[in-house]
Amino acid sequence: MLRGLLAIMYKEILQVRRDPATRFVFLIPVIQTIIFGFAIDMDVQHIPTVVFDQDRSMESRRVVERLENTGTFEIVGTALSSDEVYETIVVGRAKVGIIVPPDYSARLLDSEQATIQVLIDGSDSTVANNAMQTSRAIGQLQAMEMGGLDIDEMPVEVRPRVLFNPDLESAHFYVPGLIGIILQLVTVLLTAFSIVRERERGTLEQLVVTPVSKSALIIGKLVPYAVIGMAQTVFVLALMRFLFGVPISGDVGLLLALSGLFLLPSLALGILISTLSVNQAQAMQMALLVMLPSVLLSGFAFPRETMPLPIYGLSFCVPVTYYIQILRGLILRGAGLQALWPQTAALAGFAVLLVMLSMMRFKKRLA
Repeated sequence: MLRGLLAIMYKEILQVRRDPATRFVFLIPVIQTIIFGFAIDMDVQHIPTVVFDQDRSMESRRVVERLENTGTFEIVGTALSSDEVYETIVVGRAKVGIIVPPDYSARLLDSEQATIQVLIDGSDSTVANNAMQTSRAIGQLQAMEMGGLDIDEMPVEVRPRVLFNPDLESAHFYVPGLIGIILQLVTVLLTAFSIVRERERGTLEQLVVTPVSKSALIIGKLVPYAVIGMAQTVFVLALMRFLFGVPISGDVGLLLALSGLFLLPSLALGILISTLSVNQAQAMQMALLVMLPSVLLSGFAFPRETMPLPIYGLSFCVPVTYYIQILRGLILRGAGLQALWPQTAALAGFAVLLVMLSMMRFKKRLA
């Protein structure tokens, strides 16, 4: 009995050594631990901020510098009007806008209360909460240093105003991002098993000898799953709207069109995984290797601005990063194509690149 047990153990060790899929068993936890450890950081800093200083005095510059010196805010530009501040937040170039009124220093000299308005993008609840708390704390500190002891008589008042999600409901922030994660998970898994399943069943050779070109074969596999993906998109958007009560502020037609664009690189990524995999178990491992880091790197749960520079740069290589920005921009901020064209162009680039890689890899595998 002992000899038989040892023989089976020895046989399994040899099989594990010879199976290429076991490489991913050791690789996946290492990569995920490194990425997760660096990416998870709830200490929000360097929030992109735009300033509209109508007073242009020493006092107004001092309070803006004080806000920036906290490390929470990073001044990325100046605006010429309140409308420009709002538009800058809508298009996503800034998450906070500081508006200093023209009579700020004059009111301080007259011993009257001066008010500074801070507009905060509420589509990211974590960033919004940090920005609101920090701005209020700086306002109170500034006021107390100028002699304000009673909160009703403080000479300086900072009034934060949360845009797009004034109640800071977490569902309004997480549900749109969750749609992107779910759609990527489903579409990648749908296509990740397609070619490898054909290979395991022995039907892939039958497809190869048909007069259908390899590019037509890849596209023919993508289209049905794309239709399924669009049906799933409509379904989850309806759940978001009617079950979770998250209104769609932007153009629904544009939202569906850009969702369809996102499905192309997502489905093509699954096809690419399928061409690289020997069996379905390996395809599942590779899909998990792609999916789990996407949850963190895409900005779905944690602000990308807090990530170290190498990890932040890596987040640009994840297609769902751009789709989540599109979802939150359209659904929460009501942004249009003019504001979202960089994300749209990125998704289009990923679609072309991944479809071409899938075709090239599929041809190479059959040679």
